[in-house]
Amino acid sequence: MKAFYADEQKRHDPKMFLSSGAPLPNPEQPERVERLLLGAKAAGCEIVRPRAHGLAPIAAVHTPEYLEFLEHIFRRWQRIAGASEEVIPNIHPLARTGRYPASAVGQAGYHMADTACPISAETWESVCWSAWSAVEAAEAVFAGAPTAYALCRPPGHHAFTDVAGGFCFVNNSAVAAQHLRRSAARVAILDVDLHHGNGTQGIFYARPDVLTISLHADPVRFYPFFWGHADERGEGPGLGYNLNLPLPRQSGDEDFLLALGAAFRRIRAFSPDALVVALGLDAFEGDPFGGLSVTTPGFSRIGEAIAGLKLPTVIVQEGGYLCDALSDNLTAFLSAFGAGAGG
Repeated sequence: MKAFYADEQKRHDPKMFLSSGAPLPNPEQPERVERLLLGAKAAGCEIVRPRAHGLAPIAAVHTPEYLEFLEHIFRRWQRIAGASEEVIPNIHPLARTGRYPASAVGQAGYHMADTACPISAETWESVCWSAWSAVEAAEAVFAGAPTAYALCRPPGHHAFTDVAGGFCFVNNSAVAAQHLRRSAARVAILDVDLHHGNGTQGIFYARPDVLTISLHADPVRFYPFFWGHADERGEGPGLGYNLNLPLPRQSGDEDFLLALGAAFRRIRAFSPDALVVALGLDAFEGDPFGGLSVTTPGFSRIGEAIAGLKLPTVIVQEGGYLCDALSDNLTAFLSAFGAGAGG
């Protein structure tokens, strides 16, 4: 299996975020890349640098207004006397109407859902290469590879069409799915991250051509709080094309695999031509976020089950934070797809 990654993805280096109102070191660190690369190599992956694909595949799922903001907001922010070193919003609209503020501070509040995704001078470049890794993995599947892995960092599944949040700026899984739609009539996205893929759900919520499914810790007391509940089924033409499978906190391997069975029934009913797996490794029992209790052997079983669908599959890296087993968890998952067997 080919694993797509560019070193520019390490340049984004956020310093802090707020957790329960307290400033803490941001857990979405460049070191994640080093550990994930070790895990991919241990699984037998060939590490390949993606090509630059321009903005077209990113603009297919994000508004031009938002992309202009991401590209230029840091430079504009530096003009503000006394501004923070990173772009961090301090105001959010209660309701997003048609009015769009001209100020950098107002636009930061408009386009950033929380404080977890600070923007620095290097963020835009890292974000683009992260998305291009997802595009390149989709291209590999176009070309006939049964599976390809995109080591996307920063991650993406909390990003909406025009809102960043939860460490995410561009929705790499959505970019991959939309790119696959060029040759696939129907694409399914299966999100197995600890946190609900609220941005992915939002992007496709009214569409019947992309099925979105998310397994995650129950958001009633867990991020992202406002999305991810079982009664969210889609809207308009997309009604019935979104499935959320919230799990009780600390659910382990068996509960996760049971929910995965329900996800598979929906995927088979949809009969997709291709699959995107939004792979979060933060469901691990030792992950710093501590929401679920999946084990390292559990990730192998989850990978084996997904591989059993026998669909052309793009695996897009989402969460999974610094802990001793991060590399091993990725190795366990990718090895289930025969990562070292070519393709």
